[in-house]
Amino acid sequence: MLTPTPKFTVERLTFATLTELPNTWQNSDYKALLVKMNYDNPDAISEAELKEMCLMSFTDLEPREAAEVVLGYLYPEELNAGQVENLAHQMLTEKLWEENPELPLHKGFYQATQLLHDAYNGTFPATKAVEFQVKVTAENPADLAVFAEEPSAPLVRLLAPGLPDNALINRLFSSQVEGDKFEEAKSMLWQLTEKEKTDNSITFDVVSSAYWLEDFKYADTYEATTHADAVVPTEE
Repeated sequence: MLTPTPKFTVERLTFATLTELPNTWQNSDYKALLVKMNYDNPDAISEAELKEMCLMSFTDLEPREAAEVVLGYLYPEELNAGQVENLAHQMLTEKLWEENPELPLHKGFYQATQLLHDAYNGTFPATKAVEFQVKVTAENPADLAVFAEEPSAPLVRLLAPGLPDNALINRLFSSQVEGDKFEEAKSMLWQLTEKEKTDNSITFDVVSSAYWLEDFKYADTYEATTHADAVVPTEE
C-alpha cells in the first residue's frame, strides 16, 4: 500500500525586496577584511565606524583587487588563487550569484557583490534579493514531519506550484521537484527560519535571490503536495 503524499495549503503572508541580506556582514568580518588589506590596528576603530572604514579601505584598491580580497576571505578553502582572480574580473560585470554554475557559492557571491557595490558606488552590479513569510498548513498534522530533517527541499517543492510555469525552478529543476533528490534547494534558500509552529502548520521566513523566487510575490493561497528527499542508507 502506497503512503499518501503529504498535502498542504500554502499561504504567502508577506513579501519584500532587499538589496542587502539580513545579518550577513558582522563587525568581525569588517575587521578581518581590514586585516587582509593591511590596515593597522583595526581593533582601535569604534564599532560604529567599522563598516565605513572597511568600505573606504576598499577604495584605496582597484575594484578587481578589492574583489579578490573579499572572495579570498569568504572562500579560503573552496577557491584557489587562480579562481579568485578570474571571478574577481567577472564580478565587475556579471551577476555571479545568478550566472555562476556553482550554486553553493551563490550566497557568498551576492554578499561580496553587495558590499563592493556599496564601496564603489555602482561599479559592481546591483544586487536584488527577496524575503517573505510563507505559512504551510498540513491536511494531516503528522505530515509536518516532512520538514523535520532538511526543510529546504520539501519547502521548495511546495513553493514551485506557486510560481509561473516558466519560472526558473520549474523550467530547470522540474526533475528535482518531482524526484527524490533536490540538493540544490539548500543553495536556493539563503536564509530559512522557522518563525511559528502550531499543531498543523509552520510559518517560514525565507530569504533568497530574486533570480529564483521573485515571482512568488504573485502567489495566491493554493494547495500542493510535497515530499522530503530520499534517505540514502549508509554503508556499514
